Amino acid sequence: MNWLRAAAFAALSVFPALPATAQDITLTSHDGKVEISGNLLGFDGEFYRVETRFGELTVDGSGVTCDGPACPNLTDFVAELALSGSSTMAEVLLPALIEGFALRNRMQTRRETESESRFSYLLFKAGSERPQARFTFRVSTTDEGFADLLADEADLVMALREIRPEERRRALELGLGDMTDSNRSRVLALDAMVPVVAPVNPVRQISAPQLAQVFAGEIENWAELGGPDAPIALHLPVAGSGLAQAVEDRLLLPVGKTLPETVARHDRSSLLARAVAVDPFAIGIASYSETGTARALTLTGDCGFSVAATRRNIKTEDYPLNSPMFLYMPARRLPKLAREFMAYMRSPAAQIVIRRAGFVDQAPELIPVAVQGNRLANAIAAAGAEVPLTELQRLVSTLSGMQRLSLSFRFETGSSRPDAQSRTNIAQLAQELESGAYDARQMLFVGFSDGDGAAEGNARIALKRAEAVRDAVLQAAETLDPARVEISVDAFGEALPMACDDSDWGRQVNRRVEVWVK
Repeated sequence: MNWLRAAAFAALSVFPALPATAQDITLTSHDGKVEISGNLLGFDGEFYRVETRFGELTVDGSGVTCDGPACPNLTDFVAELALSGSSTMAEVLLPALIEGFALRNRMQTRRETESESRFSYLLFKAGSERPQARFTFRVSTTDEGFADLLADEADLVMALREIRPEERRRALELGLGDMTDSNRSRVLALDAMVPVVAPVNPVRQISAPQLAQVFAGEIENWAELGGPDAPIALHLPVAGSGLAQAVEDRLLLPVGKTLPETVARHDRSSLLARAVAVDPFAIGIASYSETGTARALTLTGDCGFSVAATRRNIKTEDYPLNSPMFLYMPARRLPKLAREFMAYMRSPAAQIVIRRAGFVDQAPELIPVAVQGNRLANAIAAAGAEVPLTELQRLVSTLSGMQRLSLSFRFETGSSRPDAQSRTNIAQLAQELESGAYDARQMLFVGFSDGDGAAEGNARIALKRAEAVRDAVLQAAETLDPARVEISVDAFGEALPMACDDSDWGRQVNRRVEVWVK
């Protein structure tokens, strides 16, 4: 009975073979001693997934024969993968990755459009007319994507926000697993929520608290932001889209504000940017990858710090309104070709495709100290009684000659658990270490904090966070020989702020763990 998964083996070792019934299929072992009857839930070319009286079982197809009207055609098997959710990911990012995957595997693709919201990609071996796989897309919103997953109508959710507690609870109840686990979710690419205005608008920057007040309808005139005496017109993506919900979750909810009814909605972020670009009194929040001809506003604060939505700032998470692009998948086996596609999306080749498609990739980059003048200037400006000159000198002395890795690590609010993007970064760095990319080098995990509280206590917390990230990376890098890389930790507390501490967003940016390499 080695053709059964361990859980299935336990069930069958207790119960006798089931009599054939009028169900979809009956799977019979080659020696005829064991039978399973049930409803076929899926077949991935290798394994059957069957709903039986014992619950859902997964059975290795090489050890059984299948009988019944629902039995798949093994000769003409086509790997099926259904994706639902974000239009930005469905229309640009995933198709680019499918094309890259096909090219890498010497396969050909054909796109078939069913409607404005549905299309499929067929993958063929060179010279063959029979497809090897069909990737079916439903272009909708993040809300719709999770609804399709919970209704067992999608295998992958394309999301521009994290799964919400109610969706996570429902997934657990339906046996789909904990969708926040690293093997159930991953960050595919990086994006950001970018405030945009028309090129002729004289306003150049805005603080995160002001942005929340604008989209809550509390700041209604451009004159309050240093602009003309004119009413502000608000624009956002359609309700239910991941980007619009990220605005509510990340920008408004932390300060207890809600959107007014007067917000103009757009089906696509690109359409939003177009509408804002031609209206001198409009402001919108668009995807970094789809700002078009609209002009992005720099985020600033009362303390004088400012940060723009650049590729590097988004990649390092120094930009406070990052909006990662997520893929969520249930706890079930995908077809072999689909699993290979999922593995490809973590590869260096896929990161190149992501970058060329206009999104921010996750390939680690090294940033020399020489190009971090703004960060050091912020440190000098923020120095005082709690951050003496000697601590800044120690920081410069420690990091001199090293380069900052573009991966940053942050934690969920009020928790010691890394946030969703950081969990992906942990896996990414572990993979790099296992590959030997940092052999014979020094790697330093450096903790930083916000300025809320005593500096001494903040430094201790920052050090504990740096140790926690180091331990998580080493645990994930199972095949790494620790002798190949010299790994250490340090912390400088609030000595190198990235943003003002006058808002939750600024404090969140400042609480981080960086990785420096020499």
